[in-house]
Amino acid sequence: MSRIGKKPVAVPAGVTASIDNGQLSVKGPKGTLAIKLADDVSYAVEGGNVVVQPANDTKRARAFWGMQRTLVQNLVTGVTEGFTKQLQITGVGYRANAQGKKLKLQLGYSHDVDMEIPEGLTVATPDQTTVNITGIDKQLVGQFAAEVRRWRKPEPYKGKGIKYAGEFIFRKEGKKK
Repeated sequence: MSRIGKKPVAVPAGVTASIDNGQLSVKGPKGTLAIKLADDVSYAVEGGNVVVQPANDTKRARAFWGMQRTLVQNLVTGVTEGFTKQLQITGVGYRANAQGKKLKLQLGYSHDVDMEIPEGLTVATPDQTTVNITGIDKQLVGQFAAEVRRWRKPEPYKGKGIKYAGEFIFRKEGKKK
């Protein structure tokens, strides 16, 4: 029995959830999101809640149950509050600048790294070493943050690179004479 799956997803006031053509659509103040429904899980919108239950007693249905409930919760949270990832850049001369629909990164390469910001995301750089990525789709926010981080992962000796805010970088001791 899934502890996460058996909790119904509360739909707050101002948010509507509907099921049609094999999709669950959630519409709120920040926008509209939808997911394709899994065959092994049954969904029901009743009394201001979305209830997710396994459709049958197979192992696959029980495995999908909690994950699908979490995906529905992410839709509701996204259209009401949104999601944010903060990246911190450490290193001499490393900096970031958001210009329109491009994110310009200077990471010690011989060239600047220009990244297109995907539709539905907003990127802000409050200072040169901080990048805030905001959007309503949790997967899209996390994916873009991972792509930015991939350009210069934090290294263990000096800690230089791009890291998530709050991420712990395991530090190593350098060579000794």
